[in-house]
Amino acid sequence: MNFTREELTLMMLYSPGTRRGLITTLEGMRQELTKSERRLRSLTDSVLAKLAQITDEEFDRLPLYPDLDP
Repeated sequence: MNFTREELTLMMLYSPGTRRGLITTLEGMRQELTKSERRLRSLTDSVLAKLAQITDEEFDRLPLYPDLDP
């Protein structure tokens, strides 16, 4: 599954460390979005759809926390 840079960033910011935990967290965050936050809602929907299509093992291999050392 290919995730965009924006999707990976959203996942990095909200991930508690597991695929199921991230799904739960994103679903909760999505419920708090206002009507004016359409772009974030769309991005969240895209991430949720993709997370539903991958396994926990695939999630664990995602580069959510790239090496940020110079």
